Order: sequence, then C-alpha cells, then structure tokens
Amino acid sequence: MLTRHYYALRLAILIIAGAISVSAQPAQPQASQPEIAFTVSMLKPHIHLLDVEVRVKRRAATEAPLAEVLVMPVWTPGSYMVREFARHVQDFVAVDASGVALQWEKINKNSWRVATNGSRDWRATYRVYANELSVRTSQLNSDHAFWNNAALLMYLEGYLNSPSTLQILAPQPWKVATGLPLTPGPKNTFRAENFDILYDSPVEVSSFKTLSFDVKGVPHRIVIDGEGNYEPERMRRDVQKIVEASIDLMGGEIPYRDYTFILHLRADTGGGLEHLNSTALGYRRFNFKPEAGYRGFLSLVAHEFFHLWNVKRIKPDVLGPFDYTKENYTKLLWVAEGVTSYYQGIILRRAGLITDKEFLAGAAKAFQDLQKIPGRKVMSAEDASYDSWIKYYRADENSINSQVDYYDKGSIIGLLLDLEIRKLSKGTKSLDDVMRYLYSEFYKKDRNYTPTDFQKASELMAGASLEDFFSKYVRGREELDYNASLGAAGLRLDTAGPTGAQKPVETAYLGAELVQEGERLVVSRVYAGSPAYEQGLNTGDQIVAMDNRRVTKEFFDARIAEKKPGELASLTIFRFDDLSSLPIKLGGLVEAPYRIMAVENPAAEQMQIYQSWLGVALTK
Repeated sequence: MLTRHYYALRLAILIIAGAISVSAQPAQPQASQPEIAFTVSMLKPHIHLLDVEVRVKRRAATEAPLAEVLVMPVWTPGSYMVREFARHVQDFVAVDASGVALQWEKINKNSWRVATNGSRDWRATYRVYANELSVRTSQLNSDHAFWNNAALLMYLEGYLNSPSTLQILAPQPWKVATGLPLTPGPKNTFRAENFDILYDSPVEVSSFKTLSFDVKGVPHRIVIDGEGNYEPERMRRDVQKIVEASIDLMGGEIPYRDYTFILHLRADTGGGLEHLNSTALGYRRFNFKPEAGYRGFLSLVAHEFFHLWNVKRIKPDVLGPFDYTKENYTKLLWVAEGVTSYYQGIILRRAGLITDKEFLAGAAKAFQDLQKIPGRKVMSAEDASYDSWIKYYRADENSINSQVDYYDKGSIIGLLLDLEIRKLSKGTKSLDDVMRYLYSEFYKKDRNYTPTDFQKASELMAGASLEDFFSKYVRGREELDYNASLGAAGLRLDTAGPTGAQKPVETAYLGAELVQEGERLVVSRVYAGSPAYEQGLNTGDQIVAMDNRRVTKEFFDARIAEKKPGELASLTIFRFDDLSSLPIKLGGLVEAPYRIMAVENPAAEQMQIYQSWLGVALTK
C-alpha cells in the first residue's frame, strides 16, 4: 500500500539493546556504506511509546538508490522464537533532508520500502509500543525504559555490516546504561561497529543504582533498577568472585573492555539474556533471602556471564552471522545453553560460593527431575535444540510427555561428558579444555563449530572415541548411565533412599497434576504411562468428587495419600459440560530423594579426579 503522510518533526528515537548477532548479508564496500544514525526518545513515558528516528546519509559523491528498505528483526538472538517485533510498530513516516514526505509501502510483515528518489540524505520515524518487561522485550513507563535493540531498531536492508550511532534523549534525571561505547558528540550518543553489535547491546534508562568493581584492571558494573532485600556489598563481592572464577576457567584472558550487568528487580520477573559485554537479568525483588533464593540469583549471574564465551564467542554453526528475518536452526543449544547451565554450578563451586556437597545435591535433584519426565524417551538433546523455535517457548499440557528441556538435559550431559573426558584421559583433561580449545581454534580464527566439531574436540581431550556416548545420549534417546560417569570421580547415584527405619515406602500414585481454580479442581497435566493416563483421565477434566465426596485439592491429596497401591479411586468428573464417573486403579511409587555418594574404598585415581573437578578431597 502506498501512503503519503507527514509526521512533522518527530526526531526522537531509539536504538540499543539486546540481541546477538552477525549479519547474514554480504559485506558492502566501505566507500558505499551510508552513515546510519538512530535517535530514541521518550516524550511521554506513561503512554509506553518509544520514538525512533533513523537517518540514512551518503557521501556527496556516492550514488544513492531510488528506493531502500528498512527491516525490523522478528527475533532476538539468545531467545529462539520468532516474536514478530514489528507488531508493535506504528506511525511510520519517511521524509527527505528538506522535510518533504517520501512515499513508502509495507512490503511484508516486517519491511518498509521507502521511495527515496535517489536522495542521499533521508530519514524515517516511527513509534514502538513498549510495555512488556522481560530480558528479550522492551518497556517504557514513568519509572524507567529498557529495550533490546533488535526489538526497537530497524536495519537498512543490505547493510547489516555498516556502523551506526545511537543517541538517547533521556528525561531528567534518568541515566543511560548500555554496553555500547560512547562516541564524541552529543550527550548519550553511542557507536556500534555493525548491527550485530548494536543488536547485542540492551539499554536501561532510569535512576538506577550502580555497584562497581574491577578485575585485572577491567571495569565491571551492576546496574540495578528497582528495590529489593539484597545486600549491596555482598552482591558486589560475590559477583566479582563469579567473574574471577569464570575468567580463570577460560584461561585468564578478558575478551572485553568493560562489562555491564543490567538487573531489574520486580515482584514478578525473572530470567537472563546474554550479550557480548553485558547481560540483562530479572530477579524477584524479595527473593534474595533466605539463602536458597540468593544462591538462585548467583546461579543466574554465573550462567549469563559464562555465555560471553559459550555462545557469544564460541558460536554454534548458524548462530552468527544471523538472519534476523527467520529461524536460525541449530542442533547445538544443548551445548550453548545446557553446558552453560552445567558450568553455572561449577563456577559457583570454584568461586567458593557453594560446597562440593551442595553442588552434588543439586546434580542429584537434576537427575531425579529428568527421570520424572516421560518426554526424555521421546526427544533427543539435539532434537530439542532444533525444535526450540516451535516447542520450547510454547509448552502445553503434553510437552512433558513429548519433549525434553535442552537446558536441563544438556546440563546433565555436560556433567557426564566432563567426567567421561577426565576418566578416559586419566585426569589430565576435562570439559574445561574443550571449551578453551573451541575458544582458541574457532572464535579466535573466526569460525563457528558444528556438532561434529564439538564431538571431535571432546574426543581430542579424552584421547579416545566418544561415539558411543554421543550416539546414545546426544543424538539418541537412551537412558543416561549416571553411574558409568560418576564412578570416574569415586561417586555413585543412590535412588533407593536410606535403609532401615527411614527407608521410603511405596505410596499410591495417580500420575496427574491438579490445580485449584476457585471452586473448581482441574487436571492440568497427565503423565504418559501413569494410571491416570492409561485409564482415561484428561487434561482439562474438572474433578467434582472422589468416592462420592466433594473435593478440593487439599482434600483430594489427603485421600490419595490414605490409599494403597492397587486400590480404586472413583472420580466424578465434568468433561466439558458432561458429568461422568471414572474409576482409576492407583499405581505405586517409591519417591526417595536421589543422592550422589562416595563409593566404598575409592581408588587413588578416582580421588585425584574428584579433587581436580570439585577442588576438595573426596569424603563420605
């Protein structure tokens, strides 16, 4: 559709923020690259509209095309789902250097073609509705502004490799925090060498607090927006320990000039998104106490910080240069995210923030949680990675039966692989050496690695074939053999629980999760293979009564606990608007907490591997 329409003088605009990147388009000759300048402004923060101006200017001697296309990314790297950021764009206008309106048309869901008529100097303005606070989206309100540049700034088609500037017009007394470097000129003007860097630099604009520290002379800062029950000095000290332990793990080199942690504290937020020299974090404001909550925060920090190597520099096959207009499929998210999840615990241990026993207790719980998921038998770690675009962020009631989480299973595979490498190399090599090798041989040589490359690097460090391991556990769906790997460090997995008087007993098992919705007790999930699944209970069923007695969730759970395996539970249910009876013969379940324990009489090599892995001597 062609439209002409003046949007006089809206010079406000935005750009900055969080995605990742590298262009999927061929590099343009330096002489033909235009100057691209963004301005982002917040004229009325309470209406949640960020004003963006993009100005395209070519040198006088350069021939300009008759039409150019501006493109809004459909996803942001690190969050593998098409999010259709263009749906928040409104009030698009284009004018030449004199302010004369240029014709334009929207040519697909996220692209605007502007008839520049050969003008070497033109600009477009538009507004973006920003009222969703997450690490991958954007928010503007009377308290602050936060955005990811991939969700806000359009790129000029064909010029993803071009440099750009971003000026932020921040209301007083707000400050600006981003990983982009300042450039000489107007206040709060930043420069990006290309759009991958621009899209990899989220922006926070508010009256934030700052905690600062240096590591090897390199400045780091924690930018905190919001209030919470954290202890500032403890946070600063412990985050510094995480940074130092991570740098040591990766060989001591610091691959950035500075680093910014952007931390949002809210009642209902969470998560993190990695960037080249920054990260965006969300954490519940009063979850820093008790200690378990604080440890969760430190785990989040360790995870996102380790990403600056694993993913941002050590890049899986297609993850950079990026195509911002569609899915970028990879089978390596189990490494990118899962192995990073493994290392978050290792980093906390090496930083002295958790004990070896606490690390092992967390691993044992992760093993047990995975074993409860029927989907582990249906989907491999590689398939989970590849299907992230359509499955991971769109979980439904059947997801637990049909898929596996590449974070969780990938973390466990990372742990087992680390121990396999240590065992086969007789304690001389580890997964640490694999990561350092990939950093040296792929990142430093400007190469991405493939699934085959990762396996070969692991085998190089192990000094032996790992084909059986990868074919079964990475590409395949076989049950993980925990003890085969744990034994390398003198450990074993106990699934039966303590003996004697404390030994767990078999209890009645239904195999369905229920939620109380007002006065309705509703089935929210049914586990494949369970009594509920095999005997006809469905997700969405409303349970009205059990054994002819009206139920609430509390009453229902109590009555199930009184029954024995093999007994009947007579359920009265509404399915849609139809009332019926459903007798279910209950199964049996022994739910003992998994424990990772020392083997009897560990050998010297096992004790040496444990010591080098977790930093302390192996004890009972």
